[in-house]
Amino acid sequence: METLQIFGYLGALIVGLVLGLIGGGGSILTVPLLVYVLGYNPIIATAYSLFVVGSSSLVGTIQKFRKGYVDIKTGFAFSFPSFIAVYLSRKYLVHRFPDIFLTIGNFSLTKNVAIMIFFAFIMLLASISMIRTKREEKELLGFKQPYYMTFIQGLIIGTITGIIGAGGGFLYVPALVLWAKLPMKKAVGTSLIIVTINSLIGFTGDIQSIEIDWFFLLSFSSFTIIGILIGVAISKFISGKKLKKGFGWFTLIMAIYIIFKELNTKM
Repeated sequence: METLQIFGYLGALIVGLVLGLIGGGGSILTVPLLVYVLGYNPIIATAYSLFVVGSSSLVGTIQKFRKGYVDIKTGFAFSFPSFIAVYLSRKYLVHRFPDIFLTIGNFSLTKNVAIMIFFAFIMLLASISMIRTKREEKELLGFKQPYYMTFIQGLIIGTITGIIGAGGGFLYVPALVLWAKLPMKKAVGTSLIIVTINSLIGFTGDIQSIEIDWFFLLSFSSFTIIGILIGVAISKFISGKKLKKGFGWFTLIMAIYIIFKELNTKM
């Protein structure tokens, strides 16, 4: 096994740990890992990310449910508009993007670069959500949106996460806290339901459009599943607040790196 592959599988283990500990952020690591370490193009990487994150989140959901940290009703209510948007965006939108988005002089913004920059922009937004203090979150807890607003936002988040190959956990954890008023630990567990449904249904929209390397995908996902089992087991011993903020800063750095790398490559 080559050195890069070893790093790739170790990265898969870390992806699972992150999912098990904070209920989101798996795709934030998976897509860059597949693109920059293992050399997959962004279209393939975002598709594989959906399967990896979805399958490991399914295992994590079962583990969290056993511990009483899953609100099934709320999870399905939030996931319904999202998985529709994720599936439609993967099946009908992503694969129809033009190869060249924009040309200015000698600069051409290709589909692959555009997807990675958009992914980095969403990472920036997610990092702000994770870094912000608990006091700022408390100030928003008094506001609860009606379901029709949640439905619309679910469609928007589903479309975004479908394009970037994410389950959306890093967006749904704060949504579940602010809108559904779930405690943080229950929001983390409930978000895994949404991530599972979004990711696996979104992945089915790619199956007919790309050739899947099932051996790699299943073996990579196995390491992620091991990681999420470990993450769920140790989550009660680790401060979720400190972990979330630390991962937020890591996400911010990764987003800046991706933007710099992609634009610098094209300059």
